[in-house]
Amino acid sequence: MKKIFNKALRILLTTNGMLLLAGAMLGPIYALFVEEIGGDLLDASLAGAMFAAAAGVTVLISGKYADKIKEGKTIVVIGYGLIGIGFLLLTQVHTMWTLLLVQVIIGIGEAIYSPAFDALYSRHLDKNKFGREWGAWEALMYFSTAAGAIIGGIVVTMFGFTILFVIMGVLSLLSALYIYLLPKKLL
Repeated sequence: MKKIFNKALRILLTTNGMLLLAGAMLGPIYALFVEEIGGDLLDASLAGAMFAAAAGVTVLISGKYADKIKEGKTIVVIGYGLIGIGFLLLTQVHTMWTLLLVQVIIGIGEAIYSPAFDALYSRHLDKNKFGREWGAWEALMYFSTAAGAIIGGIVVTMFGFTILFVIMGVLSLLSALYIYLLPKKLL
């Protein structure tokens, strides 16, 4: 990967890959968690809708500011951090109302980081390699989803949802911390 992508893209791909992996760990088994806290399939759908609605509203606002803010990495750190906190808060969810609240937090985090991440990633693309370098991100998304689906199922089967949520939160927060600690000039 070192010879194929510049350092900034390697960092962005790695940290975003960790975040995507974390989110994918829950995806296929989400309805089982909702059922565990007393919800049903309709409740799982409602929780997904709350995430998407919160992200949709927030991304309109954060997208507007992504181009105006010079420190895009700070916005990515805030978004990753909110998602990580949201994943950790899932350990405290025992009712549908708390789940809906946590889904809103995660949705806001997702919407805060996404436009800033896209802007940073685009800024570091190499000339005449746009398709290949965006293709790498797309492939990362699919591979992270595949790995996360398997890992999430194994972790929940062996250790339960609480451990899964802690792993998800730690992966997200480590991504945020790594980007935060990077020298300013790198991103």
